[in-house]
Amino acid sequence: MNMEFIRKLPIPKEIKEEYPVTKRMEEVKAKRDAEIRDVFEGKSSKLAVIIGPCSADCAESMEEYLARMRVLADKVSDKLVIIPRIYTGKPRTTGEGYKGMIHQPNPEEKPDMLKGILAIRDLHMHALRDYDFSCADEMLYPENHRYLNDLLSYVAVGARSVEDQHHRMTASGFNIPVGMKNPTSGDLSVMMNAITAGQHSHDFIYRGWEVHTHGNPLVHAILRGYTDSRGNSFPNYHYEDLEKTVRLYAEKNLQNPGVIVDTNHANSGKKYAEQPRIAKDVLFSCRKNPEIKKIVKGLMIESYLEDGAQKIGDGVFGKSITDPCIGWEKTERLVLEHADLV
Repeated sequence: MNMEFIRKLPIPKEIKEEYPVTKRMEEVKAKRDAEIRDVFEGKSSKLAVIIGPCSADCAESMEEYLARMRVLADKVSDKLVIIPRIYTGKPRTTGEGYKGMIHQPNPEEKPDMLKGILAIRDLHMHALRDYDFSCADEMLYPENHRYLNDLLSYVAVGARSVEDQHHRMTASGFNIPVGMKNPTSGDLSVMMNAITAGQHSHDFIYRGWEVHTHGNPLVHAILRGYTDSRGNSFPNYHYEDLEKTVRLYAEKNLQNPGVIVDTNHANSGKKYAEQPRIAKDVLFSCRKNPEIKKIVKGLMIESYLEDGAQKIGDGVFGKSITDPCIGWEKTERLVLEHADLV
């Protein structure tokens, strides 16, 4: 085997025992879970806004972002449920580049998985303990989910993972919303098959255990646009795309039909500043069609303290080192205007 075993890492149970959640944190998360569940079950008229940087690359800038977002979330709490993105793993198309905080808690240093595990748990714990936010993370590695599963209120399965059987079956064992993105090719049947798999029960091997899942009725769609064989971006957030998604759900016997629209990635053609316009377009479609309004549960937005992106080592506090994001001024305006439109 062409693989070097470096060291045995602590299992999730050991990490949780060393870094436990408090009773108050459990209560905050339970309240948040119920509020978010009501959105996806159609019991609440609020919309979810899953918002934050492309990658959580720096604990200090993320805490500054969370502190500002706490104030903003309180202003719009009657209309919106803010779910901060703390994405600790970064998928790479070619395998090259920064792979997220779990790999490199300091992007300028070598990978250190033990430090990474501790760093991502510490960051999510800060969000819950200090800012009353149970957050969203991408399930890039299903085996790693249990390091954070007592802290998260939302999980996304990315465009490159959505067809993977292990991701689908693992999602079927969660009791929080899991968003399945459409694949980079744009084939919505892949996304719908992933939702179907996630809502049904399965028997499989997980972390050395034989497990049985009961199905997750909160698994839903995320529309993120797509690219063709030449690398050209095409959106799928328009009225006609949402109408098509309504029809696809009608053809399936699925619980809680729901869509989150990702306003960046191929939907914006990676023109990050287009995100506020795309958000308004989605809400306009909701006003025009009650069936669209019924299934659209919210938006996913890439946002940080500063506009754009930078290279690792440039040193701009709160500026993305992966995909470009809108800065705080645009973020605040978008969220407040979004609440007014709802």
